[in-house]
Amino acid sequence: MSYSYEGEAVRGPWSDEETRLRQALCRIGALCYQRNYIVGADGNLSARMSDGTVLITPAGAMKGFLEPHHLAHIDMQGQVLDDGPRCSSETGIHLVAYTERPDVRAVVHAHPPHAVAMTIAGIDLQMPIIPEIVVTIGGIPTTPMATPGTLELPESIRATVRCSDALIMKNHGSVCVGANLLDAYKKLDMVEHTAKILWLAHMVKGGLEPLSPDAVQKLLATRQLLGLTGRNTLENSCGR
Repeated sequence: MSYSYEGEAVRGPWSDEETRLRQALCRIGALCYQRNYIVGADGNLSARMSDGTVLITPAGAMKGFLEPHHLAHIDMQGQVLDDGPRCSSETGIHLVAYTERPDVRAVVHAHPPHAVAMTIAGIDLQMPIIPEIVVTIGGIPTTPMATPGTLELPESIRATVRCSDALIMKNHGSVCVGANLLDAYKKLDMVEHTAKILWLAHMVKGGLEPLSPDAVQKLLATRQLLGLTGRNTLENSCGR
């Protein structure tokens, strides 16, 4: 089996599906790094394969410089398969997301600076302000502060990830899930873009006013017209 990475054909021992997902994890990791959603060895990304096993970024890796063979291959108990590298210390976040959401095929955990700063400042990203966000994901719930590297962290997101495709762990970082890696990354983009807009508005005005309940309901009503059927935190009262 061969694959192409950075323009070079390289031979690997993987199936077509695994080859494709390994390449995608490297590309999305590099994109997160380039966009300053992660720095250093922060964050972690994963993709669930059709056999139920998971490819995930390894412990201590700089996500902007991954190559396909660097990735860890684990089962749903977090055990490393194929004598591969050790997986991320925050693997529990990913396993909780996959356990609670059978529809999810990819998880991207990043540290988008504006979004995290908003949680530190106590500004609610679930507040309905931006129409496009209201219509698509609804809002971005904040989960309680939890200690990274412990079982406390994945448990802190369990209830919220059931009803939201994007969340922020207070003082820590974001978790975005999707039907594939690009879908999860798209939601990360939306999270940080929303946070930047609200940050700027807060700096100019000093306070933020949510859309009226009537305006929110009108926006939510357009979801059916647009064919949107995914989870929406304003429809399902996630995080409330």
